[in-house]
Amino acid sequence: MKTVIQTAGSTPEKDWDGLPYYSMNTWLKQLFGTKAYKLSLDGGMTCPNRDGTAGYGGCIFCSEGGSGDFAVRRAVQDAADMPAASAATAAGEAVPDDAHIPCIHAADAAAGHFLQADIFRQIEAAKALVSRKIPPGGPYIAYFQSFTNTYAPVSHLEALFTAAIRHPEIAALSIATRPDCLEPEKIGLLRSLHAQKPVWTELGLQTIHPQTAAFIRRGYPLSCFEDAVRRLKDAGLAVIVHLILGLPGESKQQMLASVDYLAHFSPAIDGIKLQLLHVLKGTDLFSLYEKHPFPLFSMEEYIDFVITCVERLPPSMVIHRLTGDGPKKLLAAPAWSADKKRVLNALARRFRERGSWQGKAFSRENPVMPPYK
Repeated sequence: MKTVIQTAGSTPEKDWDGLPYYSMNTWLKQLFGTKAYKLSLDGGMTCPNRDGTAGYGGCIFCSEGGSGDFAVRRAVQDAADMPAASAATAAGEAVPDDAHIPCIHAADAAAGHFLQADIFRQIEAAKALVSRKIPPGGPYIAYFQSFTNTYAPVSHLEALFTAAIRHPEIAALSIATRPDCLEPEKIGLLRSLHAQKPVWTELGLQTIHPQTAAFIRRGYPLSCFEDAVRRLKDAGLAVIVHLILGLPGESKQQMLASVDYLAHFSPAIDGIKLQLLHVLKGTDLFSLYEKHPFPLFSMEEYIDFVITCVERLPPSMVIHRLTGDGPKKLLAAPAWSADKKRVLNALARRFRERGSWQGKAFSRENPVMPPYK
């Protein structure tokens, strides 16, 4: 039987497993009746913000892994390698995975067979990475995280996502993409896949402010985001939106304006990721930070601010992330964010000290929120 996603507005308020906010883990347990885990996969994409379609170099904060640095790597780099790679895989030989070249030209039947084999390989490798934390057997969510995961022909996307859905332990698909890569036929594909297993999309908005969006090289206007969200929701698909807190030049009032915008968006946003700004080595943001250091949140300042953000969110909006953790080998700043356990413990303690909870300052009737203090 297909699992039905409870979309925004339909979840009982404060049924949060004792937490002061509606966490992703709680939501997933409500969906599947047990704890589920995301497996970060590499669909072999690139980004229109890198290949010249919308820009070059990607977003200023984005790593060479396309924000998918925790993803399992693909077995091959392009379609020309697929027959040889398939033979090597069948023979039990290792296939190199040290490059990242999009395989968006692999739409024929042979490539489709290889895609399923490679996706299954990635899933098994990702399961092994988390095996110390979780019991075997799933359920798991196939999270296509790296780069823009609808930036390919529909035929390729169908083969790719269908391969993931066919894995018996995959219960759902989470697809990270951009709103300017969601043409009607692609949303139609996601809708048809959603009829088989739950599918949701993750959109990197980061900010609502045009000046900041231009600075980070986001590459699309706010109107594009709004149109994509409405079309996704019309198709019955859940939408998760990413915001970055601490972008250079933004005041706390501006960050809260982005939070409030999503809190009152219609149709309702299903989930949100509140991401602390990380400065990662090798990015253009890192180069800027080295030459002209800009202020970053301290741990105490960030914890208090993100709790204020949570207070302004509707109780029905699932919080998929409150901090985020960049790869330690790439993280340049802030150093405190690398100690995830310490951060989460401090966050829980501060929620209690403030007597705070998600929605405490939210008013559906009055979208004009109080200023930050």
